[in-house]
Amino acid sequence: MRQLTLFLALFITGKLAAQNIREVDICIYGGTSAGVIAGYTAKKMNKSVLVIEPGKRLGGLTSGGLGYTDIGNKYAITGLSRDFYRRIGKHYGRFETWIFEPGVAERTFQQYIKEGGVEVLYQQPILAAKKDGKRITEIQTASAIIRAKMFIDCSYEGDLMAKAGISYTVGREDNSQYGETYNGVQLREKHQFPDGIDPYKEPGKPASGLVWGISPDQLEKPGTGNKKIQAYNFRICLTNEPGNRIPITEPADYDPARYELLLRVVQKLQPKNLSGMLKIDLMPNHKTDINNNGPISTDMIGMNYNYPEADYATREKITRDHELYNKGLLYFIGHDPRMPEHLRKEMLQWGYPKDEYPESGNWSPQMYVREARRMVGAYVMTQANCESKEIVNDGIGMAAYTMDSHNCQRIVVNGMVKNEGDVQIGGFGPYPIAYRSIIPKADDCNNVFVPVCMSASHIAYGSIRMEPVFMVLAQSAAVAAAMAIDNHQSVQEVNVSKLQAFLRQKPLATDARAEILVDNDDSAHVSKKGEWQRETKGAYGPSMFISKSTGSIRYTPEVTRSGTYRIYTYVPKRSDLPSSTQIRLSADGRSARQVSYTPASVKVEGQTSGEWVDLGTINLTKGKKAYVEISSEGKDGEVVADAVLFYPQ
Repeated sequence: MRQLTLFLALFITGKLAAQNIREVDICIYGGTSAGVIAGYTAKKMNKSVLVIEPGKRLGGLTSGGLGYTDIGNKYAITGLSRDFYRRIGKHYGRFETWIFEPGVAERTFQQYIKEGGVEVLYQQPILAAKKDGKRITEIQTASAIIRAKMFIDCSYEGDLMAKAGISYTVGREDNSQYGETYNGVQLREKHQFPDGIDPYKEPGKPASGLVWGISPDQLEKPGTGNKKIQAYNFRICLTNEPGNRIPITEPADYDPARYELLLRVVQKLQPKNLSGMLKIDLMPNHKTDINNNGPISTDMIGMNYNYPEADYATREKITRDHELYNKGLLYFIGHDPRMPEHLRKEMLQWGYPKDEYPESGNWSPQMYVREARRMVGAYVMTQANCESKEIVNDGIGMAAYTMDSHNCQRIVVNGMVKNEGDVQIGGFGPYPIAYRSIIPKADDCNNVFVPVCMSASHIAYGSIRMEPVFMVLAQSAAVAAAMAIDNHQSVQEVNVSKLQAFLRQKPLATDARAEILVDNDDSAHVSKKGEWQRETKGAYGPSMFISKSTGSIRYTPEVTRSGTYRIYTYVPKRSDLPSSTQIRLSADGRSARQVSYTPASVKVEGQTSGEWVDLGTINLTKGKKAYVEISSEGKDGEVVADAVLFYPQ
């Protein structure tokens, strides 16, 4: 904080030594996962690029603890975002992996930076943005002035966007604003206190005051908009490997009174293990990604309202408060004598990993900023888009996750403590995200993209705000920025059809052969014999086919570039797979060879859903002669026919 304060003081007093002025084609603010992918893409588009990172570490939350990746449906994740999870998979000896350690993610992002030759300036928070009419001409950081033709704001807070005077909002809209049903105030049962938990320091005595963490605010009418922000926390990496474990000790400013409500919930519910208060997802090498779970957990509800608009010093304090609250929670569970012994013993098995975050005391420097500012751009994504009641034709990426909001406040309702704001509504398939939602209105600015704090209502943002999706949108933004520069256009004038075509033809932003995906829903390339039932749950893409009689499903790829391809078929997590699934592979449409897979070969450990099963390699020539055919002959279980992938070697 002292260093940042000094930078600010020097800037204000005009004493920065010999101003460092940099000029590039594209300036990217925020070295998050999105920022890294945007920088790499822009370099592959032959543009000069500079990434400005306000902190010391690349990758944002993806390298900051969120290793148990929130996806919804892997079909929605394309391009370099998907490539990232395949690079992670290669590290672990797999084709693709969505569960990984923070350090592995950070090193993978550094690979992109090195391969792309992307320059990164660290510890450079933005101080100001200068505009000429509707165009940003430069931004100022603590020690540099960066001039660029195009800017991409990849920060979680939308600081460049705000400094440039672009329209944005904070908080929850009223349901009536966009004709939604899940926005605004929502009192629901998920992550909720059971009835009967007393909110007062002395039970039954309102005069004693409220227990720490409870707001005196009154419950508003359902659907009412307000400026309250869904809770933040840290995605916590711990380990139970004795040789790599640092004990969880009492943190600074520890106050057990902050966890009084946890004691009351434990007394009421008597949980058998830590899952009653912590969502512990296991990672490789005996590590965790711990997230919020239950009525009182790692979410520091109601303590982040000032964060989106705060200055850097205030944000640093809010982040530190969240860190100490989370560390205190872990210590309380393991050491407070009032906690049940079996929970204390279970907690004491865990500690901070010596080999993660060594530069920041073995604790993630990235707080989970689930939502801060959101641009009000050329198009606002809403609940109608998530539910496919409104489908845009300028999609430049997809989302598929549940409409997800964590709790926004903890209040007293009918004499009992209750959480308010948690929403988890799913049941829909992948849907397109509008190009217009990552660009400002023309009256605001014409040379900036905002792929992270993009234009969406609170509840729609809850579905879109996933790290893989941010990377997809950032790649699209970088390609569009390059196109705008080449054609001397504003961001509003970019030809979206050409942008979409480029993203399809060059998913890795290079001339490398693109993979060929044939999904079961692609009727032009899929034919079936026999009776197959269409199911959606657990599928790759909109659906999958389940056999109901003897038959087959044939996938016929359209090969545009000859070469050797490795073939994979997608198998979801299911307990009713047959002992063996028979598959025929043909390169020429005449001769075929037989392959098969067994349930044992579907290694879904290390995955958040299904798995790609390797069927071997095949030499394909240009055209539509080859096929892959999944057969249900002699089945003793439910044969699954979902997506088939032809991956260039």
